Amino acid sequence: MTSPTPNAHPTALIADDEPHLLRHLQALLQQAWPGLVLLEPCRNGLEAAAAIAAEQPDFAFLDIQMPGLTGLEVAQGIEGATRVVFVTAYDAYALQAFEAAAVDYLLKPLKLERLQRTVERLRSGAADDRLAQAVQQLAPPRPAQPLRWVRASQGELTHQIDVADIIYFHADDKYTVVRTRDAEHLIRTPIQELVAQLDPEQFWQVHRSSIVNLAMLVGTRRDEVSRLYLRFRGLSTELPVSRAYVPRFKAM
Repeated sequence: MTSPTPNAHPTALIADDEPHLLRHLQALLQQAWPGLVLLEPCRNGLEAAAAIAAEQPDFAFLDIQMPGLTGLEVAQGIEGATRVVFVTAYDAYALQAFEAAAVDYLLKPLKLERLQRTVERLRSGAADDRLAQAVQQLAPPRPAQPLRWVRASQGELTHQIDVADIIYFHADDKYTVVRTRDAEHLIRTPIQELVAQLDPEQFWQVHRSSIVNLAMLVGTRRDEVSRLYLRFRGLSTELPVSRAYVPRFKAM
């Protein structure tokens, strides 16, 4: 991963649903990094996701457990260059997963000395390309037999769709769109449940809202700000890849 462009006034967003912990992190950051500009804080995951998309801060300090979306889910949806530090009260196993994947975290209760080490990493541009690995390590275990069929109702009809024919799944409001070459179907199964049921060798999550069938990919495209998009056989539609998952496509 390319290090962030040097900035005399880097920006950071804090998201935490516990006001006293949020204020405590703000105060510690002001001590550890006086030149860091703190944006308006967020009190839940939905606010954080929207603010990151709109403001494109250099850094985001995300609580793991938040209403609306978890910190992990917010990180999965980041498409720009915002780099993530998790704020967590997870147990030792989860912390080991973060540490092994070289994703920085702050353990509650927050300590200035630990935060200063985090700041040093951020200011030096230390790579965190293995964010996707940490996310995958904390994902729910997969079943022994991956999902083979998806049932989608449409009026009085029920379609039984072979997963091998599915190009991608994409969350759309209360439903999940199942896209094949010939049609779109709607199901109520959330993306996170599908991730746990599908064959991980064939289906990759590429965004908080999207899962793609690798067999249907024909290539990738980068736009003028280096955001990565996936292209599919027989479709003009492209899907964005959030920053957390971009490293998985480096070999393509």
